[in-house]
Amino acid sequence: MQKKLSISLVASILLATTNLFSAQDLETITVTSATKSTQSIKDVTSNVEVITKEEIQEKHFTTVSEALNTLSGVNVTSSGGVGQLDSLYIRGVDSKRILILVDGIRYNEPAGLSGAPLAQLLIDDIEQIEVVKGAQSGIWGADASGGVVNIITSSAKKGFHGNAAVEMGSFNTKKYSTTVSNKTDLGYLKLNANRTEIGGFSSYEPKKSDANYGTRGDSLDLEKDGMTNNTYSLQGGLNLSDKDNVDLLYKKIDVEYDYDYGYDSNFNLIPDATNLKSKIEHSFKSGNYIHTEEKFNIKFNIQQSKFDRTQDTFTAQSLVNEFGIQSTINYIENANLILGVNKQNFEYVTDELKYQTEGLFVSNTNTFDKLVLSQALRYDNNTKFEEKVTGKIGAKYNFSEDLSTSVNYGTAYNAPTLSNLSYTSTLSPETAKSFDINAEYMNFKVTYFENKITDMISYVSNSFPIQYENLEGETTLKGYELAYKKDIIEDTILNLNYTHLSAKDSDGEDLARRAKNQIGYGVDYYGINKFHFNVNGQYIGDRYNGANKTGAQTGNYTVWNSVVNYEINKTFSTYLKVDNIFNKYYQTVDGYATAERSAYVGLKASF
Repeated sequence: MQKKLSISLVASILLATTNLFSAQDLETITVTSATKSTQSIKDVTSNVEVITKEEIQEKHFTTVSEALNTLSGVNVTSSGGVGQLDSLYIRGVDSKRILILVDGIRYNEPAGLSGAPLAQLLIDDIEQIEVVKGAQSGIWGADASGGVVNIITSSAKKGFHGNAAVEMGSFNTKKYSTTVSNKTDLGYLKLNANRTEIGGFSSYEPKKSDANYGTRGDSLDLEKDGMTNNTYSLQGGLNLSDKDNVDLLYKKIDVEYDYDYGYDSNFNLIPDATNLKSKIEHSFKSGNYIHTEEKFNIKFNIQQSKFDRTQDTFTAQSLVNEFGIQSTINYIENANLILGVNKQNFEYVTDELKYQTEGLFVSNTNTFDKLVLSQALRYDNNTKFEEKVTGKIGAKYNFSEDLSTSVNYGTAYNAPTLSNLSYTSTLSPETAKSFDINAEYMNFKVTYFENKITDMISYVSNSFPIQYENLEGETTLKGYELAYKKDIIEDTILNLNYTHLSAKDSDGEDLARRAKNQIGYGVDYYGINKFHFNVNGQYIGDRYNGANKTGAQTGNYTVWNSVVNYEINKTFSTYLKVDNIFNKYYQTVDGYATAERSAYVGLKASF
């Protein structure tokens, strides 16, 4: 059996994923997260993957987590159904060390223990998702030691436009969304609203050590844990002159969901708790003023991220206020320099904890015919901790239109969150460094990566009250990614990716919940007029719920999904989506359920 598995993995390596682009695509795709400025993806040295608007619309994901889970080197584990807790891993580095941005606004929660509340972030009205892998503190500061995910919403187009969509399906799912926008020479205004209701299924399911493991919650008469999400946003802009414009954004996320694992009056664990609810009210505000000249621009930005979370009787309110000034200077042909300063105020309102960070950064990119060089350096002064200097360097060489190679090295740090400090006030920041080398030939890409984290902040197992600690020594996460995208026959596109990961602490013991092997795959067929057929899925190899290969085995499973899209006419389109086609039973976190086979049908009108 082991020999057969090894052969299967080697075969996947030889073929291997998503989000590789042709030379023509590279000319049109731009990214902003790698250097805090707009660049063509072909001129970026950093390892960046982009999930496009077209892919989002054709796959009909519900959450950002679902889309991210299709990428090489990226994995998401879930503690229950849609709306419950999601944990993101990029090359084995977990959510607490990954900066999540929505239109450049910080989405990481200061009062949270798991980074950004990714499970509540719906995917409606998104133009593209940029994932920059590796240490990025040289540009973004703290919380970016594992990478940056920037979710960019769609822009208003010239004239009046709009769309409305509805989806219904399994688990009593109902989704409604609409977007309207109007853009003139004077400015633009755009409104988006989304409501998602899911009756759900039990978040709790028997653990692997339980005699009932493998039996779904419905068969055990467990309570269904539903979710309601109301998300809306308003964006507007005004062109003050040919060189000056102002942009404003407001986004609100209101969520209520049922969750399990509570305690009775004697502090005895109740796995299938029936009356526990979590309520979330998150809001995000941003204002930008941009002045543009022929050779440079200057941008003033002010923004706020506000988080209000209630779980049963526990309340956590926190916020981040940020102000920044940035200038991009094209000082010679094919060269630009970025200078910026920013100030961030972090506050855990409920526990009356706060600190602030003042940062200064510089980034430079030069293109010499076939060679691209980039450098970044950042200084951060945190009122709670010592000053930090981080940086990154990268180089990319295009041998031809079909062949290129790149290399990146970066240093980073991750400050304890205010929530960490509320439990353990003596924590220190952890530091990190990352390296990757990439080679791309036509439709094939191979990457070797290595991340090392020193003084890693970790939960003290079974501690009560809860405690955290800085682990001694160096945690190492390394491996390789392979990706392949090709028109294998007429009107048929094959996507494959493979990731091999080694994630070990300073004692050489495996970290928990990291899959050693991961394969993603998909086939798209466009050969029938107005139809698009897709089959996609994922294989997860060995993965254990506890460190050092302890606890339940939560890997070794394959899940298949499918989508059929049909364009009725220029105004209307419809689709049928089936997830977990073969009704595979699995758990990504021991004791938490995943969805059985489910089907959804949707209709969209655009004007």
